[in-house]
Amino acid sequence: MGPCGALGLGLLLAAVCGAAAELHTLRYIFTAMTDPGPGQPWFVTVGYVDGELFVHYNSTARRVVPRTEWMAANTDQQYWNGQTQIVQGHEQTDHGNLGTLQRRYNQTGGSHTVQLMYGCDILEDGTIRGYHQSAYDGRDFIALDKGTMTFTAAVPEAVPTKRKWEEGGVAEGLKQYLEETCVEWLRRYVEYGKAELGRRERPEVRVWGKEADGILTLSCRAHGFYPRPIAVSWLKDGAVRGQDAQSGGIVPNGDGTYHTWVTIDAQPGDGDKYQCRVEHASLPQPGLYSWEPPQPNLVPIVAGVAVAIVAIAIVVGVGFIIYRRHAGKKGKGYNVAPGSNPAT
Repeated sequence: MGPCGALGLGLLLAAVCGAAAELHTLRYIFTAMTDPGPGQPWFVTVGYVDGELFVHYNSTARRVVPRTEWMAANTDQQYWNGQTQIVQGHEQTDHGNLGTLQRRYNQTGGSHTVQLMYGCDILEDGTIRGYHQSAYDGRDFIALDKGTMTFTAAVPEAVPTKRKWEEGGVAEGLKQYLEETCVEWLRRYVEYGKAELGRRERPEVRVWGKEADGILTLSCRAHGFYPRPIAVSWLKDGAVRGQDAQSGGIVPNGDGTYHTWVTIDAQPGDGDKYQCRVEHASLPQPGLYSWEPPQPNLVPIVAGVAVAIVAIAIVVGVGFIIYRRHAGKKGKGYNVAPGSNPAT
C-alpha cells in the first residue's frame, strides 16, 4: 500500500486513504505484474499500520522484512519465517491469477497487473470494519461484502470468481480473519509502535486562490501532520462539495510527516462562500479555513506619491533659490546714484 493516489483504484483508494474517524488501521497490498520492467521484482507485498510502512516483501529477496525499528525489536525469527511462508503462498496464487485473468479477458500478451488489498480498522467509537478487495489492470475487480457474506463483481469477468468463492465458503473464512485475527494483530502492532504511532503533529493549513479564464481555483493545503489519516474537504455555504473537489493525495514528507492538498473551482465572485474543513487526530475539532483575497498593495502608491511630493518640493526650492539669486542681481545693477535725479 502506497500513498493515496498511487493505485488509481476506486475501492482500494477508499480503504487505503482512510479518514479522520479511523483510530487505527492495518493494510496489506499484494501486487503481481507480468512486465515489471528490467531488474524489478514481479511480485511485491507491503503492509501498513496507521499509514506507516512496517513490513515489505518482494519476489527477488523472497523474505518478509521489517521496515520500522519498533517492529524489528518486538519480533523474533519465528515470526518472520511464518510471515514469509504466508506471503510466498500469495505469490504462488497471484502467479496463477495473472494467467487466469489474461485468458478470461482474451489477452495474449502485454503488461498486466493483479492487486489484492485486505485489512481492518478500529474506529474511534470502538467498532471495527474489514476489507478484502481485488483489482486488475487498474480497475476494480471483486470485493467482499462482509455484511451479506457475498462478493461484489465489479466487471463481468469477475462473475466466475464470485460464483467460485461463494460456493466454496470463502467469505466465512475471510470474515473470521478480518474481525478477529486481523484486529488482534493490529492491536499488537499498535502496542509495539505506540511511542511512534501515538505522536500527534498538527497540520499547518494554508488557503489561497488563483483566477484565470473566468474561473477562481481555490486550493487548501495541509502540511506537516501526523498520523497519516486526514480528511480535507471544501464547503460552500456550509455544505460539503465533495464531487467538485480534486485531491492531490496524501504524500509523505522527508521528516516523517505528511502533506495533502484539495482544490475546487468557483465563480470569481463566490470566493467568500467557500471554506476548507480539515479533520485530523491532532485537532480537538475540525478546523475551518477561509480564503482571504489579497488586499491592494498601497505601499508602492504611497511611496510614489511621497517621491512625487519630494520631487516637487525640490523643484520649487531650487526655483525659489534661483529666483532669489536672480532678483538680488537685478537690485544691485539699478541702485540710483546720488544726484542722478536732482530736485528741480
